[in-house]
Amino acid sequence: MAFLGSIGLLFLFLACALPGYNWWPFFVVIFYLLAPIPTLIARRNSDSLNASSALKEACAFFTTCIVVSAFALPIVLARSPQGNPTIMWGSCGLVFTSNIVMFCTILGFFVAFDNEDGFGYNTW
Repeated sequence: MAFLGSIGLLFLFLACALPGYNWWPFFVVIFYLLAPIPTLIARRNSDSLNASSALKEACAFFTTCIVVSAFALPIVLARSPQGNPTIMWGSCGLVFTSNIVMFCTILGFFVAFDNEDGFGYNTW
């Protein structure tokens, strides 16, 4: 998972550091930091992960909003202002690739370290 996280950040750094690109796509890191927080709150305050509750549903909604916002930010930056966009479309594509890798890594973390069944990471 550390390797996938490094690859995701590499794509984000390339979106910012290649010639002709600027640092505005780096604001997506805020979404990477915010994405796991609602899920951690839901897991901390729930009795069972299989039972449905209003808190779990609200946390899933907020997590979805954060992930969608991470994909929407580069599109908004690439489309505005109309004559002179803030970032180029190549940078937008690199940020999309970074988003896919990073959010899959975050999802993989939650799947790999889900210990409700009593099995630990060391039983693999």
